[in-house]
Amino acid sequence: MAAYRITVSGRVQGVGFRYSAKLAADRARINGWVRNEYDGSVLLYAEGSLKACQTFIAWCRKGPSMARIDTVRVKEVSPEGIRGFSVRY
Repeated sequence: MAAYRITVSGRVQGVGFRYSAKLAADRARINGWVRNEYDGSVLLYAEGSLKACQTFIAWCRKGPSMARIDTVRVKEVSPEGIRGFSVRY
């Protein structure tokens, strides 16, 4: 089991990033969550198999079509045992 905190910066709020992330996470069988941050970035927590996490991180580097990704910071963390993937507010 692998787990990561991913911070995505750029034009990532107001473009459907969180809901697209949920769809991408569900497709990759990722557990975790996504939320907007006050600084305009998006923070994601993702856990799953190493291959699933790599697939999801690759999606984060691209994002939905309306997004503009400037930076993606990935930090390996300890798994929390979350089930499912949620959009947090």
